[in-house]
Amino acid sequence: MPTPATPVRPTANIDGRLSPLEEARVPVLDRGFLYGDSVYEVFRTYDGVPLFWREHFERMENSARLIHMPISQSREELMDQIRRAVAEAGAGPPEDGRGDDSRGEVYVRWHVSRGVGPVDLYPDPNLKTSFMILVKPVPTWKQEHYDVGLRLAVTDVRRNGIEALSPNIKSGNYLNNILALAESVERGADDCLMLNAAGHVTEASNSNVFFVTGGRVQTPADSAGNLRGITGAALRRLGERDGWPIEEAELTVDDLARVDEAFVTSATREVMPVAAIRLPNGGWRELPPGGGPTTRQVAAAYKQAVADYVTANADARLW
Repeated sequence: MPTPATPVRPTANIDGRLSPLEEARVPVLDRGFLYGDSVYEVFRTYDGVPLFWREHFERMENSARLIHMPISQSREELMDQIRRAVAEAGAGPPEDGRGDDSRGEVYVRWHVSRGVGPVDLYPDPNLKTSFMILVKPVPTWKQEHYDVGLRLAVTDVRRNGIEALSPNIKSGNYLNNILALAESVERGADDCLMLNAAGHVTEASNSNVFFVTGGRVQTPADSAGNLRGITGAALRRLGERDGWPIEEAELTVDDLARVDEAFVTSATREVMPVAAIRLPNGGWRELPPGGGPTTRQVAAAYKQAVADYVTANADARLW
């Protein structure tokens, strides 16, 4: 009988100090804590390979530029610190020659804060940035969300205007999304679907959204106010290659009432079908349970693309 697998231990790396996640602490004067003055990214591993890790670092570096925050640590330094945290968490290849994934894949979330400074809004350019890395098992979403789908609700809470705050700053301040998510749950949904001030669809709380209408795959235009998702960008490339191009469009509530299928994407959700959308009038647009044919085709294509990426990037494995 095989020995029990050793699970991944949730672990933190705060400026190079490793600890169990529940024991991790950040300074009270850290600007990420005080003001959300930080940027972050998330990736997960497949067979130990961090999916799209270069793209995630590029997006973090762009977020930092957009908030005028030079990152003190190099990309290589941060990857080394991520590897330290992953090793401390006990992630690794199957134990004792086991052929299964006995230690499990990992979720890695890393923040870079403007650093520790006085209680003052002014972003002192002389501060050294701080980093915080969280490693834990990959989140397990409800199987029902794949077998049936998510229920989304259009909220009264609107997406931050792009003139006020660029949606392509992936920052530590998520109050806009939190309020929309709370409202959607109160309305019987699993997640929100936010509109911008002009009434155009943007995104869910932390995932991009895609719609299928009459065989056409559409997603809200970047100009609407949604974060440029890395999973979504991968799907655009696959669609161009495989003959189901994804169109960017300014979508309204009226368009939502006519969609045939919908799905959301993120690093951890992958491609997750939408089962229903609650419209502002209180009615629900019901969609095929488990996703329609296009959603299933997209999910299968993404799964194969992930496998191909892992094969091509085996040298990036974290253990």
